[in-house]
This record gives sequence, structure tokens and C-alpha cells, in this order.
Amino acid sequence: MATIVLVHGIAQEQKAADTLESEWLPALAGGIRLAEYPEIADRLWRDRAIDVRMAFYGSQFLKRDQQGEDPGNLDEAEAALAEQLAMEWLERAAEQASRPQDKATAARELAYVRGEVGAEEAGSGAVLRSAINALARLRWFAPYGFAFAARFIVKSLAQVTRYLSDEEIRSAAQQAVLDLIGPETKIVIGHSLGSVVAYEAVQRLDRPLPLLVTLGSPLGLDTLIYPKLRPQPPTFPPHLARWVNIADRDDFIAAKPDLTPLFSTGIPSGAIFDGGWTVDNGAKPHCAQFYLTKVEIGRPVGETLSA
Repeated sequence: MATIVLVHGIAQEQKAADTLESEWLPALAGGIRLAEYPEIADRLWRDRAIDVRMAFYGSQFLKRDQQGEDPGNLDEAEAALAEQLAMEWLERAAEQASRPQDKATAARELAYVRGEVGAEEAGSGAVLRSAINALARLRWFAPYGFAFAARFIVKSLAQVTRYLSDEEIRSAAQQAVLDLIGPETKIVIGHSLGSVVAYEAVQRLDRPLPLLVTLGSPLGLDTLIYPKLRPQPPTFPPHLARWVNIADRDDFIAAKPDLTPLFSTGIPSGAIFDGGWTVDNGAKPHCAQFYLTKVEIGRPVGETLSA
């Protein structure tokens, strides 16, 4: 059981809990230090006096052959879900990008995918392939190149789709979180798809949890992920005292910065919902470590650990 439970996001299947902990811990300590809790930062990272564990579920995506990570090998229902998700991400990039140039690029790519401009690609899966290529051309993939971007998006689409449609993967991912939560657990932090896993796991708790932090979360995709969450309709977790949601405006995987309109139902008396905080992660808007270094995360974590 851990004081802080971390839940990783998409495309981490080739790593392990230990390697991810070594990546996340110094970033989290940095955010806590910036929030002016230096003693807690030292206890967390330098002294290792606070037990922090990564709930690892990435290996669940390796149970299938490697081709299973390609949306082209999804079954018909899964492929339809992946296509809808890709289009949702592209639409959000066109709507909410902070730079006019990025908005214009996303809008132009969206017009091509929809067949409004240029020749529309024919054949099964054409819209999905076009949407993947369009997303890969967005600015925040520029440092990595088009090929890496396309592979990352393909893997992301497949893993989100698998989680929502494969009961074995969904159950195992949530159990990885629940296995680390005990009476001493004060904080659960979930990034990306891990925020969905963390939210659904926390919903199943029968004991109080002081703080849930969600980073770059797609929980607010109200046409796709939100209707598939459990329980339905989605509510504020009944045993949760505080929920902080953080998003970068240019993180198209994060549906929307403010989750309060969607998840305030059932909020317990005295509970706090900070659902609309935004940060600037620069050229890597979805990077977990960049999120963790922010004072907006360090402050609630420091407050919770010092309580």
C-alpha cells in the first residue's frame, strides 16, 4: 500500500512500474518544491520517506500480438470507436489550440479528412487513416517527426479503444490501482488514459481518499468516453474529499480543462472540486513530467501531505 499512487497513461507498455516511478518522482518533487513545500519534496525524492508507487497496467496491451496495437487490426466496433476518437481529437485541436497558426492547421486538416477540400481517400478505414495523418501534422509532434507522431497516435487510439471495449484489460488496469490503495493512501494521480483508470478505480473505493489529481485527462470527451464511464451517469466519487483536474490548452487528448459541469453530481458535503485549472507545458503539452512539475499540482499535493 502506498501514500501516493501514480497511474500512467497511454503507450507505456514497454516500460515497468519501477522505470516510470523513476521518471515521475523527481518531477512531482519539483512541483511540490515550487509550491513552497521543500521539506515534503525532500522526503518524497531525496529521502524516499514517502511511499509512492506506480500502478502499472501497460503490460495488459502486450497480451495480444503486436499487431493488436494497430487500429487497422481492430474489429469493426473497435475501429468505429477509434475513428470517432481520432476525429474528436482533431476537432478539439481546431477549436481550442492557443496559437492561431495551430488552429488553422488543424482546421485545414479536418476539412481534408471530412472530404470538404481535396480528394477523399477511398476504402475501408480511410477516414481513420486520414485522421491519424492529420493529427501527426500538428505542431506539438514537430520535435519527433511525422513517423513517430503517427505511431504514437495509432498506439494511443488502440489503447484507449481497448480499455473501453475489453473487459479483461479494463478490470486488470483498475485492479492495479486498487491493489496499491490502503488506509494510508492520501493521493491518487492519473495521467491521460490513466486518469480514466484512476477515476473508475476511485469510484469503487469504500474508504475515504483525500485527493485525486487528473492530468491531461480525456474524461470530459462527452460524446465518446464520458458515456462509457462507470458508473452511469458519471458522478463525483462518493468517498473523495478533493479532486484537482489539470489540462494544457494545447493538449488535444485532454478533452476540456473544466470537468465540473460533467462530474459535480453527487459531490459529498465539504468536498472540493478544482476542475478548471490550466497550465502551459510548452512544446510537449501532453507530457506527464511537464504536468507534474507545475505548482498547480505541487500545491494541492503539498497541502494534502502536510495536513
